[in-house]
Amino acid sequence: MNSAKSIARILYYICLVLAIFYLATILYAVFCLLTRWGISPYGEGQYLHINYPFTNAPFLNIDNNPSYIIFSFLLPLSLYGVFFWLAANVFKVFFQSKLFTQQNIFNLRRFYMLNLIVPGIAAILASIFVPIESAIWVLVVVHGMLGIFTYFLAAIFKQGLNLQNEQDLII
Repeated sequence: MNSAKSIARILYYICLVLAIFYLATILYAVFCLLTRWGISPYGEGQYLHINYPFTNAPFLNIDNNPSYIIFSFLLPLSLYGVFFWLAANVFKVFFQSKLFTQQNIFNLRRFYMLNLIVPGIAAILASIFVPIESAIWVLVVVHGMLGIFTYFLAAIFKQGLNLQNEQDLII
């Protein structure tokens, strides 16, 4: 079990760093888009470079189209920031001293709800405003499978918590 805890701890920190990176990138991009600071148009204004802070070197390249910016850039990156944040919480579950707790079940439940519901809704909503590539629908299915798998884990944890509580009452 020590190796599983070590792997879970490593994955927790990797997901936490990714979540912070995604969320910081979104905050920076929104700041740049709202203030027009650090943005360089190119391709006759059809595209935008969001530059690295305090440089003219391009960091992000996006279409200069409000629908694209919202539904193909900000929405997916924001959702992946949240995804990695919740994934970090799932990995954190597996290196706790006590596995079967209400908080751990709550973390698993948030993760499976996010993966089962949000990608499909986001893709359907985005498809109203921008064309959706077939690879996006594959990602929706993959997230759905991940959500189902995590749902089963949450059910196992709930049963473990019930058994643990019964044992506490007997002892």
